[in-house]
Amino acid sequence: MFSPEGPSVRELAVQALSSVEHGYDLLAPKFDHTPFRTPRSVLESVAKALGPLGPFEDGLDLCCGTGAGTELLAGLCGRSVTGVDFSAGMLDVARRRTPSGGPGVAWVRGDARALPFGPAFDLVVSFGAFGHFLPRELPGLFVQVRSVLRPGGSFAFPLFAPPRPARPAFWTLLAFDTAMRVRNALWRPPFVMYYRTFRFGDVVGGLTRSGFEVGLRPLPEFGRRDDGSPRARLLVARAQPAAGRVNS
Repeated sequence: MFSPEGPSVRELAVQALSSVEHGYDLLAPKFDHTPFRTPRSVLESVAKALGPLGPFEDGLDLCCGTGAGTELLAGLCGRSVTGVDFSAGMLDVARRRTPSGGPGVAWVRGDARALPFGPAFDLVVSFGAFGHFLPRELPGLFVQVRSVLRPGGSFAFPLFAPPRPARPAFWTLLAFDTAMRVRNALWRPPFVMYYRTFRFGDVVGGLTRSGFEVGLRPLPEFGRRDDGSPRARLLVARAQPAAGRVNS
């Protein structure tokens, strides 16, 4: 599961008993050697799907971590790319691996629930971060993303079909979420990381109420399920003009 350069069991245990922010500060130097980093196959598939929707000038990588999605944006945006994360440790790693050439890249420490920007972007992406938000926080998160997008700008992220109960992955994720709930009931500070709380219907409804028009594009590189539906899709939520917004 982990490469030899990845964290030890003891280091993971210390992280798991920390807050989310401090835990990622601790993990940051070895994060890219864990399976938690977004795989390159996902980044390349998303970049391929987003390409025809451009051109894009200014992009934001929401909850950027060590900058995997920021690298994707650097290949799509013509003027600037910004990565925002609340972990200073993750941002330190990201700064050291900033790609040369291409648009200017900035790294900003900030909370996705209170973004420190105006409507400065025409593309926002995010990878693997939504499990760090409780369901009740998602509407506010979507409002924040809408507030930093120019009219007509897009918020895009990949969605993978959840495993069915007959699959071992279903029970693995259920066990992980159950363990996290027990941990958070018994230990402070909480470490919010759940795999099964980001539900498709709630996400689409929340985005629509926040002023987005939601569309889905298959990511064909990941194949199809037995029923013919895509295993992975790119959700593209386009910010609508203020007059067309639906109040929450």
